Amino acid sequence: MYQYDPATIERKWQEYWETSKAHAVEPLGTSGRPTYYALEMFPYPSGDVHMGHVRNYTIGDVISRFKHMQGHNVLHPIGWDSFGLPAENAAIKQGTSPAAWTYANIERQRASLKALGFSYDWDRTVVASDVEYYRWGQWIFLKLWKQGLVERKTSPVNWCPSCATVLANEQVIDGSCWRCKSPVTRKELEQWYFKITDYAQELLDDLDKLPGWPERVKQMQANWIGRSSGAEVDFVLCDKDGAPTDETITVFTTRPDTLFGCTFFLLAPEHPLVERLITGSENEQELRAVVAEAQAVSAVERSKGERPKTGAFTGRFVVNPINGDKVPLWIADYVLMDYGTGAVMAVPSGDERDFEFARAYGLPVVPVVVPDDALGDVSGDAHGAEPIDACGGAWDGALWSAAYAGDGVMVQSGAFTGMRGGKDSEGARAVVAELERSGTGREAVNFRLRDWLISRQRYWGNPIPAVYCDHCGIVPVHEADLPVVLPLDVDVTKGDSLANTPSFYETACPTCGAAAHRETDTMDTFTCSSWYYLRYTDPHNAELPFERETADAWMPVDQYIGGIEHAILHLLYSRFFTKALRDIGLVGFDEPFKNLLTQGMVKLNGETMSKSKGNTVAPEDAIADFGADALRAYILFMAPPDKDLEWSQGGLEGVARFLARVWRTVFDLMAEDVVDDEGNVLNVFDESLGEKDAAERGAGLNRELHRVIGKVTSDIERFNFNTAISAIMELLNTTSAYLKLPLVLRDGELTERAAEVFVLLLAPFAPHFAEELWHEVLGRTSCGSVHEQPWPGFDPEQARAKTVEMAVQLNGKVRTRIVVESDATEEAVRSLALDALGDAVADKPIKKLVVVPGKLVSVVV
Repeated sequence: MYQYDPATIERKWQEYWETSKAHAVEPLGTSGRPTYYALEMFPYPSGDVHMGHVRNYTIGDVISRFKHMQGHNVLHPIGWDSFGLPAENAAIKQGTSPAAWTYANIERQRASLKALGFSYDWDRTVVASDVEYYRWGQWIFLKLWKQGLVERKTSPVNWCPSCATVLANEQVIDGSCWRCKSPVTRKELEQWYFKITDYAQELLDDLDKLPGWPERVKQMQANWIGRSSGAEVDFVLCDKDGAPTDETITVFTTRPDTLFGCTFFLLAPEHPLVERLITGSENEQELRAVVAEAQAVSAVERSKGERPKTGAFTGRFVVNPINGDKVPLWIADYVLMDYGTGAVMAVPSGDERDFEFARAYGLPVVPVVVPDDALGDVSGDAHGAEPIDACGGAWDGALWSAAYAGDGVMVQSGAFTGMRGGKDSEGARAVVAELERSGTGREAVNFRLRDWLISRQRYWGNPIPAVYCDHCGIVPVHEADLPVVLPLDVDVTKGDSLANTPSFYETACPTCGAAAHRETDTMDTFTCSSWYYLRYTDPHNAELPFERETADAWMPVDQYIGGIEHAILHLLYSRFFTKALRDIGLVGFDEPFKNLLTQGMVKLNGETMSKSKGNTVAPEDAIADFGADALRAYILFMAPPDKDLEWSQGGLEGVARFLARVWRTVFDLMAEDVVDDEGNVLNVFDESLGEKDAAERGAGLNRELHRVIGKVTSDIERFNFNTAISAIMELLNTTSAYLKLPLVLRDGELTERAAEVFVLLLAPFAPHFAEELWHEVLGRTSCGSVHEQPWPGFDPEQARAKTVEMAVQLNGKVRTRIVVESDATEEAVRSLALDALGDAVADKPIKKLVVVPGKLVSVVV
């Protein structure tokens, strides 16, 4: 036996895999193997690989190697999401260029990933900032534009002052920039958008087609899409003298049954009517202050329920179409253009935010839907109002202490009084019918989802292929003229950008040939990560982003792995891209990712590892000390993959000891003599053991081999990697007991089979370790790589124990144990248990007797 030396062994086999192209994907149709596409999320080259990367990519690698051994042709690629703001900011800070910073990080990460033994097909690497990739992103942009899915419009946007760029709604987290965490403000800009809202209903409906996704992720997407059913209601704007005009303001409401309770009307500060209403009004200064304050706060922050509500009266009114009442028109900061129409019919008795606003500004509260138990209750209802009969009396909203948003009975609602109120209620449908009859409203569906804002006012990104011509307007670049190449000589350290680089923006109009100006905004980096998984299927295609037939053969991705933080951003955008490309005719499927695994964080002392917190453990240090295989096995053994993992140096050392013990055991199973590291023969046998012991231990080892193969197979398929490794540890204990037998009593075929099983089961987890044992100890060089071997099979019948030991409890305490046949009937188990308890239950009535098969008998007397 020679000593287990991870550094030497891992370097040896990494070189072998690279030179032999061991992980190259077999061309489609050549092997007869079914395809399997395993993919980890597109990594950003922000610096060194960290433990979060190690966990994510190790999960994907184990799945890929396992599926390959099960007979699949596995596509397991890697690349880099290399455009984006962090590279530009880092370059400015370090006095270099974004390209130099990015590509240096890519090479550093490439070396780290290879050191971990991941089974990537490196010939399929995709880098988003390579012109060979981003030219096709521009091509897709033009296809979406032609399809009517690209729009340039002026609207209030989220603005990050620190990053000096706009953010999509999905990129604002708790009022802050998702990248730099700076507070986000609102700004009016003309920007490019992808019309993701055209797919809102399908994006929502097709979540039901994703049974392999975590329910939590699907719920997050459903909430973000935010479908609401209700009605559009037209309110007529009054002039300054209070007379109705010909102008209407439409609102969307989910509760048309509360229309009689509308006591004021609200506009978002960004509403297009606001400037006209403000100009020349008596309280213009106050109104402008409300608008300015709202613009300084993100939409997310303004929408928070606990935030104080502010607003101002415009001096104008609107007419409520259901009863003809004139309702005062206010501007309020908690109303957003991002939902509905940017206008709200305020019903303070039924909406908590409207209630708070009404209380703050002394506006009336008119109850119109009340709980059933409030009617006729002499003690008054839960909101402090006086009890009344449904068809008479008067509710006084001034006595209410909170809004009531639930279902109930309609009151003070004219002809609708006494009907059921609530969403999609009898009363709601009746009110909508009346609005439709009068031409002042209609049934409607609204979505929270807004179009995807893709413009970024930064250099390091994919140029938008559009040109501004004084004669022709905004025109697309011709496909034949792609790519629009991002110049690499822009010095961002001096404040240069595409907007002040004439060599980039000066061009000719594609339509008329006149002097024109290129778009100097770049695309949101999420556009790059929304289709990269398709390019992996056909990465060297110079004529198309991918061949449809090839993409359809591999897609959708069978197993996608990444963090839950991408539940809305990347995953939603990728689903939109897939559906849009399908409708263009580029792919033939509806969803990009069949199954999704969201891994947990890696923590140290209870906090997520982070360079900024100074609580990281460098993977290269762990590899240097214990080897890549120990790190891989450790990071999967310590916690289920979807749970957070608390880093433990002791745990890593323990897994390293486990591998060393397996190493020795495999040598012992294959050796004619047991020797130490120096080659000295050791006497480790129990000479008292005989043929009967050998038969029993041999049967036990054979049974355990079948059981563990079955369990490891099942556990990997269910991503229970920690229990799979634990099962191999259990097999090690059984094998150690068998190895106590003298050599003459051992079954040679069984010991060789046991050695083979150890190596094959550990191959996905510890690939270098397994490769070395397979070739150098088992002597299977002629069979090829261990990773080309079929996954071991097992017989469930042979895995079953003939007998099982069961605990016997009496009145909640274990009193004895019994050994029963594994297929014994419950009646037989009951009888054995009572016999074992003997005098303790003799002549006593049995109150309760429960048998938990294979585990426990509980008796109560």
